[in-house]
Amino acid sequence: MDISARTDYAVRAMLALAESQGSGDDLVSVETLAHRQDLPRKFLEAIVSDLRRAGLVSSVRGTRGGYRLAHEASGITLGDIFRAVDGPLAEVRGLRPHETSYEGVAEHLPTVWVAVRASLRTVLDETSLADVLSGHLPAHVERMAAAPDAWESR
Repeated sequence: MDISARTDYAVRAMLALAESQGSGDDLVSVETLAHRQDLPRKFLEAIVSDLRRAGLVSSVRGTRGGYRLAHEASGITLGDIFRAVDGPLAEVRGLRPHETSYEGVAEHLPTVWVAVRASLRTVLDETSLADVLSGHLPAHVERMAAAPDAWESR
């Protein structure tokens, strides 16, 4: 799986917004978000716009304006952010995994593609911004990350 720069930046910006939530200074400018996470401002502007269209952030215009989470950090999953900026979690040649079909030796491959999507959902749709911010990840995510070969490249 390739996690795009767009998705990485979106998650990092959302974490910065989650950190600001409830601090009394919960409106954060794109400039501030970019500075806090060392992100390119112009690229981040487009990403935040996608997040706003997806209903994950809200905005206030003006000199004292900025962005804030549209929901509590515990109610926004990493999967929500992935989909908002990059579309479906898993695609095969532009198709959803369950829409693929093959003949012959590859006949059972759609089942594998669906399982890949399900495994992504298990992590991304069950991990919230609040989980990541606090470092208290779901137990199954912690177990997966603690597997002996989880941190090794293959």
